[in-house]
Amino acid sequence: MSSHRSLRSPQSLLAILLALFAGPALAAKDAKDAKVQTPTFEGTSQVVSVEVPVNAVDRDGQPLRGLTADDFEVWDGNERQQISSFEAVDLSALEAAHAAAGPGSVQPLPELDSSARRHFLLLFDLSFSSPTAVLKARLAARDFMLNRLHPSDLAAVATFTIERGPKLVMTFTPDRAQLARAIDTLGMQHGLQIDKADPLRFIIEGDFNASGASSMMAESNRAQRDQMVFQELQSLSLLAEKTERSYAIGRITDFSHSLTNLGRALNSVQGRKQVVMFSEGFDSRLLIGRDTLDADNDLDNANIAGGFSYLVDNDARFGSMTLQNQMNRMLEEFRRADCVIQAVDIGGLRDRTDATNRPQINGQESLFYMANETGGELYKDANNLGDQLNRLLTRTSLTYVLTFERSDLKTDGSYHRLRVKVGKLPAGGRLSYRTGYYAPRPFRDLSPLEKNLLASDNIAAGTPRRDIAMNVLLAPFRASPKEAYVPVILEVAGRSLLSGQPGDKVNVEIYAYASDAQGQMRDFFTQKVGFDLSKGRKGFEESGLKYYGHLDLPPGDYRVRVLVRNAQTGHTAVESVQVQVPAYGETRPFLLPPFFIDKGAHWLMLRENDQTSRSGNGGAGGASMFYPFTVSGEPYVPAAKPVLHGDEKARVCLVAYNLGKGDLSVQGQVVSPDGKSAPAPGLAMVERTATGISGLDKLLATFEPRALGAGDYVLQVAVTDPRTGRKETNSLPFKVVH
Repeated sequence: MSSHRSLRSPQSLLAILLALFAGPALAAKDAKDAKVQTPTFEGTSQVVSVEVPVNAVDRDGQPLRGLTADDFEVWDGNERQQISSFEAVDLSALEAAHAAAGPGSVQPLPELDSSARRHFLLLFDLSFSSPTAVLKARLAARDFMLNRLHPSDLAAVATFTIERGPKLVMTFTPDRAQLARAIDTLGMQHGLQIDKADPLRFIIEGDFNASGASSMMAESNRAQRDQMVFQELQSLSLLAEKTERSYAIGRITDFSHSLTNLGRALNSVQGRKQVVMFSEGFDSRLLIGRDTLDADNDLDNANIAGGFSYLVDNDARFGSMTLQNQMNRMLEEFRRADCVIQAVDIGGLRDRTDATNRPQINGQESLFYMANETGGELYKDANNLGDQLNRLLTRTSLTYVLTFERSDLKTDGSYHRLRVKVGKLPAGGRLSYRTGYYAPRPFRDLSPLEKNLLASDNIAAGTPRRDIAMNVLLAPFRASPKEAYVPVILEVAGRSLLSGQPGDKVNVEIYAYASDAQGQMRDFFTQKVGFDLSKGRKGFEESGLKYYGHLDLPPGDYRVRVLVRNAQTGHTAVESVQVQVPAYGETRPFLLPPFFIDKGAHWLMLRENDQTSRSGNGGAGGASMFYPFTVSGEPYVPAAKPVLHGDEKARVCLVAYNLGKGDLSVQGQVVSPDGKSAPAPGLAMVERTATGISGLDKLLATFEPRALGAGDYVLQVAVTDPRTGRKETNSLPFKVVH
């Protein structure tokens, strides 16, 4: 990252630190009404990569393996497209590799693009289903999610009511523990401590173990919790019954309108989405009319024969054309968003004497209609859901991802139909693929749900995105023997953040999520800020935004995903950083990354505050940790990616734990962009400072990047433990300018 830097006195440096704690130097405020999401490049030409996931199976539903790019043809409208990238993602092969690693191994989640992952949305219909059926359906959904899905699969949980429309309880995530809690509670707050702080819906608070159980969900409390959920479901059902008597078609109209919006929003999530809908369905006669053997048809026939056709209610006989058109529009949105509805009839799960006394209506035909029109199936036995859905899991276990590029698309949101052909498809074989895509739309035209789904999709994928230049620094400081305080320092380049920015009032969204080796989200923080650059825009463009947040994490290996976005333009930065939190209760030495003492670019400084949304766990780190960046009692601000002049002598603070007494030695290596490393003769230790904290060492050093040409490098630092001779190492990227 390029930035303008100037030298400052220690007093000025302290002023920077105070600004970091107090807030921005410019006029800044929390932007509670700021909106979110992905970049648009209005008025510019762009190359759009279109990814087309394809499942190919034989007549028995088994995946067809061994296909290559040459076997496929992709047509965008009437134009055949050149396949620029081809990937075969075989989950069976990933499972085999996991098994070969041995029973005791802990494998990280496969690194797959979002479009190559399977996505499952568990959608609970609370308006057309009885409370007892919904409660029992949760068990089948929980079993499916915990025991049937592949570790690389992403799942989400949502509910639907006529009164509230669709509600996303949990976004697409690999975190099975959070998904289990979402299924258990269905997002209801009836006496439950459900966290509402996470705007992207990755975390519902609760102390889960790996199986998805929670201390709050202990067996002794489960009956009480289920009773609370049942009471809320019952109140929703009674309200639905009152409405149903007079406005049956109107309710289905509302249903189709709401799900149309949901389908459009799901287009923001890359990859094929399997929408597993748990519902009893609605009275199919309202949609497709009476059965041909219905006695009322004889009366209609007699009226027609007698010339009294005006007495025939065609909507009752053949179904409502208006309703059919509305449902077809809804299903078309699902198809366009690459969503397949897998309908699960939960009517058989209700009690014979339901608490609401509502008559049971056979809604299987309506469920079949929705599933069939999107390429899905109707599952009639919710008690045996896992075995039935195994067929779906088998068919989708191998995905071919075909990519082509278009540079001539208008940013008008128009829909483009796709066709995929395979030359080697055997008799009885079938293809299932994305049937179309939308051209880019201006960011301002996206709905809030679309923007949130786009944000969560970027976080879940963790793929770097650099519309905005951003550097990230994380370091785990000991807060207690069982927890670390992990500062997260972001440096966001001002010029790229303001690219395409209308006006001087800027709204920025910041998200950071930490997941462990099993994919469970362990902590997060988010903040929306706004500031006015009417008097300082030029200076901001030369430097940018520097943000200080933190995470509280127990010992372990983590992947921290950070997303920063301009809320007006949608331009986005995404970085994914690995961090190891050591077991500070042990005595093993540990070295943090080298901290270059920032001489103070003209950053706009922001720090997390009371308006920052974060996990409610409130660990020991957050409660007891002082500002950790000090040396010899003086505070400093570390650089996330130092920018050094070739003749500059930079001050570096090295922080380590559990180093022995005696003389320490410091060595350095510089890794060049081509991967070659060489000794760093310009690194020298100045002093070992007193910290007054047992086991904590802070070393002050200097570094001169002499003889290095302009460019990006990595400084690797090693500190030798005098007791054992063991070297503790860590590193940080830096940039040299001349």
